[in-house]
Amino acid sequence: MSIDVQNHQWYVVRVFSGHEKKIQAYLQDEIQELGLEDKIKEVLVPTETVLVIKAGKKKKQEKNFFPGYILLNTTYDSEVNDLIQSTPSCMGFLIVDGQKTPQPLKKHEVNDILSRVRAEEEIDESQVVVDIKYKEGDLVKVIDGPFKEFDGTVQEVNADKLKLRVLVSIFGRKTPVEVDINQVEDAA
Repeated sequence: MSIDVQNHQWYVVRVFSGHEKKIQAYLQDEIQELGLEDKIKEVLVPTETVLVIKAGKKKKQEKNFFPGYILLNTTYDSEVNDLIQSTPSCMGFLIVDGQKTPQPLKKHEVNDILSRVRAEEEIDESQVVVDIKYKEGDLVKVIDGPFKEFDGTVQEVNADKLKLRVLVSIFGRKTPVEVDINQVEDAA
C-alpha cells in the first residue's frame, strides 16, 4: 500500500548539535530496514559551504543552517514518531505552544529552506561564503608583514578581499593599516 505523496509534509526534529549527519545516516538506514520509504520521503540536514581561513590556508567546510535540527519530509503518525523517539542522539519532533503533536512547516518556510539548499548545490568557489572569525572591535596581534608584533583593534572586515583594517598605535597615534586575515591572530 502506498501513501499519497501529497500527504507528506516537512517537520522539524530536534537532535544533539553536531550529530545531524550521523542521525541522518542512521534514519536513512532504519527507513529502509523498516520499510518506511512510503511514509518518510526525505531526511534533510540543511547546510551551506563556507570558506574558513586556518593557519593561512583556505579550507571549505560544510556548516549547518540550523545546528541541532534536521528536517523530515514525512506523513506523521505514531510509527514515524516511535522511530524518531528511539533514534540515538535525537530529542524528538519540535513541538511548540504546548501542543501534543508537531506542526508541519509552512509552505513558504519550506520553499525558503529548499531554495537555499538547492542553490548551495549549484554554487561555485567564487560564490562561497567566507566565515571570518574576526569582527569590528576585536583585539588582534599582527604576526606577519611590516607591522609584525603590533597590537590593534579591528576597524573593518573586508570579506571579499580577505583583509582587515586594523588600528595600531604607531608613535603614539592610532593609524589604520590593512593586513591579510592570515597576518593576524587573537591578542592574548
